[in-house]
Amino acid sequence: MRRRWVQVTLSLLSLLGAGTVIAFGIPWVTGVGWADVIAQFRALSVLTVVGMVVLWLLGLYAYTFVLTASIPGLSNWQGFQLNAMGSAVSNLLPFGGAVGVAVTFALTGSWGIKPAVVLVGTLVSGIWNMLGRLALPAIGLGLLVVFGELPDPKLASAAAGACGVLLLVLAGITGALWSESVARWLGTAVDVLVRVLPQRWRPEPGRVGATLVRLRRSTIDLVRRKWKQLSLAEVAYLGLQAALFAACLAATGVDVGWVYMFAAFALNRVLTTVLVTPSGVGISETGAAAALIALGAPPASSAAAVLLFSMFTYVLEIPLGGLTWAWWTVDRRRRPEPVTVPPAPQDPEAEAEPPEPEDRPAPP
Repeated sequence: MRRRWVQVTLSLLSLLGAGTVIAFGIPWVTGVGWADVIAQFRALSVLTVVGMVVLWLLGLYAYTFVLTASIPGLSNWQGFQLNAMGSAVSNLLPFGGAVGVAVTFALTGSWGIKPAVVLVGTLVSGIWNMLGRLALPAIGLGLLVVFGELPDPKLASAAAGACGVLLLVLAGITGALWSESVARWLGTAVDVLVRVLPQRWRPEPGRVGATLVRLRRSTIDLVRRKWKQLSLAEVAYLGLQAALFAACLAATGVDVGWVYMFAAFALNRVLTTVLVTPSGVGISETGAAAALIALGAPPASSAAAVLLFSMFTYVLEIPLGGLTWAWWTVDRRRRPEPVTVPPAPQDPEAEAEPPEPEDRPAPP
């Protein structure tokens, strides 16, 4: 009981912090008041909102293919339920990802999927999500450098260096998945790098490499069979989210070009990994708004665009998860329990010895 109250208190404090960041951070970063932002919302047409809802739902459906590839035996509808309920928990709780994993095990267990299969699938989907989040800023920075959208040469050099580092990290993770020797080498390299950390924060020597090898051995079979579906589904999901972000910009009158749009979108998605608030809410919005304004977008329209995008990717996921949970609960109670038919009792008299074969005359 005490633990539950602690979770509720932390959730309320975390949501309060996120609301405070949005309430004061957006006006401070953009330099406009909330009346100007709300005026942008009122100008939206019903048809525009419906179109964005369709894009949002298509993105959620695309992500179900990531889950069905990582958890064999899972259907797309079940994957939608997992994603909806897990996202709702993550959006409400600080460090809600761990609780989301518990929700995953509870739901899949009710569908008869073995925990060992779910464990491997959760690891694989988590790896692909991490790869996607690392690829986005690498692509965004690369586009800014290639198309010359950074006027300051020093800033362009810094962006190119950051892009190179991200690509190296992506290559290292991918190599560790495919080769055990690369996993050992990468673990040794990371083990050397973490020696600069304080003693209490350092992992034991060789522990990082051993962890990478164990992770690879537990996931390699699934990765080799499903890497194409995982990659295509992750690209489709992130692409639909980028399309939704672009639609939010267009609906509020922000026109910065597709290169700047993608860079701001990548920054927004990366900042959602900041665990100060649930799903980085408040931080991701203010960061993306600041980036858009720095790239020449109108302040009020930029604030309205990122908040509108957050309405779909954060706020609406909470009631959607609640409705999905209610449907799952009702459906589970309505579903009949499997009936086990006991074996028929054996009749002792029926267990008579078989008759002996009749004596036959020997052949002449």
